Amino acid sequence: MILLWNHLIAQSRRYLTLYREEEFLQLSGIQHFAFCRRQWALAYIELQWQENVRTVEGKLLHEKAHDVLSGEKRGDLIISRAMPICSRELGISGECDIVEFYRTNNGISLHGQEGQYEVIPVEYKRGSPKKNHVDILQLAAQAMCLEEMLCCRITHGYLFYGETRHREKVDITDDIREEVRAMFLEMHTYFSKGYTPKVKWSKSCNACSLKDICMPVLGKERSAAKYIDAYINDDISCGDRK
Repeated sequence: MILLWNHLIAQSRRYLTLYREEEFLQLSGIQHFAFCRRQWALAYIELQWQENVRTVEGKLLHEKAHDVLSGEKRGDLIISRAMPICSRELGISGECDIVEFYRTNNGISLHGQEGQYEVIPVEYKRGSPKKNHVDILQLAAQAMCLEEMLCCRITHGYLFYGETRHREKVDITDDIREEVRAMFLEMHTYFSKGYTPKVKWSKSCNACSLKDICMPVLGKERSAAKYIDAYINDDISCGDRK
């Protein structure tokens, strides 16, 4: 089954339009893009960024996960930290917090290791599981990069949350894969055009680290025409009262 899957991947890639390395986007940007298109554009196109408590806590958690850059072996488990990954199909590059290789009877071969291994990515996040699925999209993108690099099929991965200190299993479904492909295609389109979406205020803006740069409150203001009409009408009313 694994050999058949690898053959199908190899055949399908003949018909794909592959990105050049200089066109690669940062994989981690997908969670920002899914959260807010404008936030992603400000950070990754205009290169504007601003730290808040959430971003600092998240950075510290990732530094802890990357504390050991070399591999680690525990019996039938091999752990790789801060593993560089990329995908020419998606046009992205990035890093996996942790990739776990479990020895199994039906997996892939690893250089210098005996037997076969199942590949499982693990992404570290601050806080607790989110109501949306932005973290799932990032984990799925990592899995898709690993599949392309290692010629394997990844059925699931894990999200580890710093607040709950617990792993959440995530199934990498075909629907999620298609959403990831569509989202990166949209991101490449925005990036190539240098396009930053206009302000669109929502309640989630209050937790955004770029709130002071983006100024989402402007999206709540009335248009200039409405303001002038209201001002004129108020003057007329005042004149009538005189």
